[in-house]
Amino acid sequence: MTDSLNRRDILRTAMAGAALYATAGHAQSTWPTKPVTMVVPFPAGGGTDAFARPLAAQFARLSGKSLVIDNRGGAGGTLGAGIAAKAAPDGYTLFMGAVHHAIAPSMYPKLDYDLERDLVPLILVASVPQVVVVNPKRVTSANFKEFLAMVKANPGKLNYASAGSGTSHHLAGELFKQQTKTFITHIPYRGAGPALNDLIAGQVDVMFDGLGSSAGHIKGGRIKPLLVSGAQRSPALPDVPCAAEMGLPDYNVTTWYGVWTPRGTPADVQARAIEEIRKAVTTDEAKAVWASQGAEFANVSGPQFDAFVKGEIRKWAAVVKASGATLE
Repeated sequence: MTDSLNRRDILRTAMAGAALYATAGHAQSTWPTKPVTMVVPFPAGGGTDAFARPLAAQFARLSGKSLVIDNRGGAGGTLGAGIAAKAAPDGYTLFMGAVHHAIAPSMYPKLDYDLERDLVPLILVASVPQVVVVNPKRVTSANFKEFLAMVKANPGKLNYASAGSGTSHHLAGELFKQQTKTFITHIPYRGAGPALNDLIAGQVDVMFDGLGSSAGHIKGGRIKPLLVSGAQRSPALPDVPCAAEMGLPDYNVTTWYGVWTPRGTPADVQARAIEEIRKAVTTDEAKAVWASQGAEFANVSGPQFDAFVKGEIRKWAAVVKASGATLE
């Protein structure tokens, strides 16, 4: 049920072809003629921000127009999504969403927007593995094996922070508990940034985080990585074992980030936005940031990204049902 989260699957999707919409007038769009706002539905400092801000810097450098980041955190990322969905469909409001938004339809009984109806998927900009990180002062385990033994011996005594109920951080934790037959108390926050801050400060013990937001803190020694999800080690953390090595072959959770625009945005503007974002993400500067965070750019856009998102919504619904995860 987590097959769609495999980085190889994302790359295979890209092989099918990620072309711009093939209509004649697209190349003639003059967009952007003024600054563009990108709604980021989490507070500053989280995983979405870690890719949105370098993207914005390169977008501005190449296009000559600012890409202004508007952080609108709350409700597991759905507050910002609702704001973006209601924006004017003129190309001057973009939305930087994530895997969380494919989960939300299964977690939230009432959303004031519909991801498939109200927003158009433009381009998948990054995919990164999840990593199990701990505060080294609160969790003194030398490695993952010791950590797992401690968790099993102390059910409910450790807690884990998430970016909010219904986010990939939350479900990655629930999936971990299912597969290891352990219990760790869930502490939801209003975004990965605040959750990470409390992990670093020692207010919580563990986090199942996207490597994008954790990488800098890992390098700084503020948090300690114990496990990377999936069947292979991350080039960004070559010394950290992957889940398959540690007897968890089905613990395969990938966080992905993409850009949407409000439904009704002109097709030529959509095509130009895809083109400008692709150019920004493939600069040497952006490639260096992506590599430092263990991220991949699969070059999936337009209809291919749309199909990918629809598949994620279906498969995350199965994860939610199997885990019994609820809003807290």
